[in-house]
Amino acid sequence: MAVHDRLFVGGNWVAPEGTGAIPVVDPASEDVVATVPAGGVSDVDRAVDAARAALGPWSATSPAARGACLARIAEGLDHRRSEIADVIARELGMPLAQCDAIQVGMAITSFASMVEVAELVPGDERVGHSVVTYEPVGVVGAITPWNFPLQQIAVKVAAALAAGCTVVLKPSEITPLNALLLAEIVADSGLVPGAFNLVTGTGPIVGEAIAAHPDVDMVSFTGSTRAGSRVAELGAASVKRIALELGGKSPNVVLDDADLDRAVAQGVASAFANSGQACSAQSRLLVPRSRLARVEELAVEAAESYTTGDPFAEATRLGPLVSARQRDRVRSYISAGIEEGATLLTGGPQPPEGLATGYFVRPTVFSGVTSGMAIARDEIFGPVLSIMAYDSEEEAVAIANDSPYGLSAGVWSADVERAIGVARRIHTGHVAINGSAFDQLAPFGGRKRSGVGRENGRFGVAEFLEPKTLQL
Repeated sequence: MAVHDRLFVGGNWVAPEGTGAIPVVDPASEDVVATVPAGGVSDVDRAVDAARAALGPWSATSPAARGACLARIAEGLDHRRSEIADVIARELGMPLAQCDAIQVGMAITSFASMVEVAELVPGDERVGHSVVTYEPVGVVGAITPWNFPLQQIAVKVAAALAAGCTVVLKPSEITPLNALLLAEIVADSGLVPGAFNLVTGTGPIVGEAIAAHPDVDMVSFTGSTRAGSRVAELGAASVKRIALELGGKSPNVVLDDADLDRAVAQGVASAFANSGQACSAQSRLLVPRSRLARVEELAVEAAESYTTGDPFAEATRLGPLVSARQRDRVRSYISAGIEEGATLLTGGPQPPEGLATGYFVRPTVFSGVTSGMAIARDEIFGPVLSIMAYDSEEEAVAIANDSPYGLSAGVWSADVERAIGVARRIHTGHVAINGSAFDQLAPFGGRKRSGVGRENGRFGVAEFLEPKTLQL
């Protein structure tokens, strides 16, 4: 078991004020594989002080110098790619090949996409008889989730640093080990000491201390809607800027002219990505009632092709859920779906055969789901797909929008213009047309209870900039 006993503050590895430790559990074996420091309020204070001290020097660096540092971080991640993927597979449970491509690959892209900083930060512009300039918002608190740990750290930290801000990061206490590796890479990148700081700990202690800290100018948070509301509440006391990327219950609308084989296979893949532990998972599959029977057949075939098991086994497509709590929550939703009258096509609440150890859940598909059911309204965060039938395009759009969330969606049609027309009517921040690949340069974020603010590319950098008017 690896024992980590230092925080990264002011460019140095420092001992925390307290002696508490947080266990990191391998969700496939249920073994404790490491411990990290349980940071406290005084550790946050030290990190914020270091970030405040570094703000002037870092924000004064040239765009070229900032870009060079971010490039070195991207190179460092790439150099240690296999090691980092292995660590994330161990602490999260995602299959190893997927960790390499998604968890580490997307993080590398996030830092590399910020290299051309001069093109991402707007220059001065004339407006009327004024000059508008853009300045870094200041010290940023980044609070990140366990499901895409390194990717979500990268998308926040890279953009904030590109904007000239300094950062205090609190990674999830469930999957913190990748953040420690990132800090090692940052230490060798030439970043101004204190521009990046890392404090491990729990949300109620470290997370809340960051959100409430009067010298933190902005908090960027990704996580549950409940926790995001708490961050916004704490930040309101000091009127700091808040960016929130929260939950989702994303619809995937298959129109009557769509290629069913492709749409259903990729729809199941979206719903089961990271064992369903994705805020953008398209977990509601909306299909024409006239084609429901065929969709059910295809969905069952696709779902039953997902081999569940050891994240390090080549054949595994679906790893465990991240914790016993998460496993039990997902199983309770599956049971609720059965009790509410949905038709269980495959899967169920029982443990997968031969996997008594580990936090595994059967890949599950329901049909006959209606909008009033809990499995259609709540973010389950597990490999559970709900098939919902509709009778007209208008009804499909209405069902898609009948949700408190508005993060992501999908639309499938043989006619791209028709798909775009439907996509424009869906109240989400992001819509994939015909299974299009995720674009890390385009803005990503939600509406309604899915949050405020946008990440990725120049749109992500803009979140960390403050416009200033020089009236002439």
